[in-house]
Amino acid sequence: MSAEIIAVVLSAFGVVVTLGTSMFVGFAWCVRRIDAVDRKLSDRIDAVDRKLSDRIDAVETKLSDRIDAVDMKLSDRIDALGHDLTEVKISVARLEGPVPRLLTRMR
Repeated sequence: MSAEIIAVVLSAFGVVVTLGTSMFVGFAWCVRRIDAVDRKLSDRIDAVDRKLSDRIDAVETKLSDRIDAVDMKLSDRIDALGHDLTEVKISVARLEGPVPRLLTRMR
């Protein structure tokens, strides 16, 4: 082998090693950047999620309180209406008198 061939082979090997190393370092840098951005984004998403959960819980509590209040009002009104209806039924029954029998006794 001549000196020129050895120089070309060593130069090609040096170029391959240099390109491989630079590609590895470049990819490692990209991965580190992506992880850093992912961590920041994850923290922001967690903060927004916590805020949103708190707001949803507050709205849910308010809504359940309002629904309970409406339910109580409605049940009171229905109970009062049932009582009034019972009184009306009794009054109508008193006005109509006893139910006439279909068969009368013969003496």
